[in-house]
This record gives sequence, structure tokens and C-alpha cells, in this order.
Amino acid sequence: SGASVSFVDQKGKSKGNQESNDMGEVKFGVACDEIANFNATRVGYQNGTVTMPKSKNGAQSIVINLTPIQPIITETEVILQPIYFEYNQSNITAQGAEELDKLVKVMNQYPTMVIDAKSHTDSRGSDSYNLKLSERRAKATVQYIVSKGISKERITGSGMGETQPKTPCTACTEEEHAQNRRSEFLIIKK
Repeated sequence: SGASVSFVDQKGKSKGNQESNDMGEVKFGVACDEIANFNATRVGYQNGTVTMPKSKNGAQSIVINLTPIQPIITETEVILQPIYFEYNQSNITAQGAEELDKLVKVMNQYPTMVIDAKSHTDSRGSDSYNLKLSERRAKATVQYIVSKGISKERITGSGMGETQPKTPCTACTEEEHAQNRRSEFLIIKK
């Protein structure tokens, strides 16, 4: 569900874009004598593409499998896809939950692993406000991980506010702000 699926004709012209429903389905009208290409994207997944041949008997179903992007485990951190929060909010979104579920899986694979979740903000807003916001986000992250069965002794969280930008800038672009708004999962013990 929630995948963006686009229909592209043989000439490369876009013929429409839809978001998949709760069952992961979309429906497009395609002429029977037309070869159709479909591209699917979703945050946290590798893109998928499939070509549908000409239809001989009317309605036809195709499947595009999207493979989840796996976390990267280095010596010092577990790297997930970006965990986004709504503007000025600290509650975990559905997309954020999917990424945090990957961290839970990693922590279950490494039962002695201890993580420090660090939450960062961009530089918009006051220093004190950003510090409090990042602390709320780090606390929400820890609570989510603990709610999934990970012992509270194995994960801590700290809000860093805007004190450690990934991309230092003064007149930041939206892309630079997005890079600075991040969560990091540092390995304290493997």
C-alpha cells in the first residue's frame, strides 16, 4: 500500500500516476493492443518496473514486487532510510514505523546490541525549541522500539537539536534542511 505507480506507454509518455490502495492495488485502463510499462516507487523500497504485453482477452493483472531496502550495519551505527516526522511533531509516522521495525529486527538478530538514538533538527526555529523538539522525537523513537519488545536497557535516546548539522550551512536550501533533520542510531555495544 502507499506505492506510487505510474503508467508509461512504449514511447515513454506518462499516461497516469496513482497511489496503491490498502491492498497494494491500482487500476489503469490500457488499450488491448498496447504494451504498457509500469513503474512503482515507495520510500524504503527499491523501485520496481514491469512491462505488460498486449492483452488478448481483456482484463489482465500484473504484479510489481518492491524489495525493502535493508539497513546497513557498520562498526559504529545502524543506517536506516530517513525517518521523517511531521512538521513540528514528534509522533512516529507509518513510514517511520516501517524503518524502526527494521532496527528492531537488527536488534533481535544481535541480542547484546545497545543503541543510542540521536535525533537532529534543521536550523529553523530557536536553539532551545529545536533541542526540545529533538528530545521529544528521540523519546518517541525509544518508546516505539521498547513497545516492540526490545529491553529499555538496550536503547537510549538523545535530542541534539541543531547542534550537529550533517550539512553546515547558513542560507540552507530545502535539501540541506532535510539532510540535517535526521535520526542516527549509534552502536554503543555490539
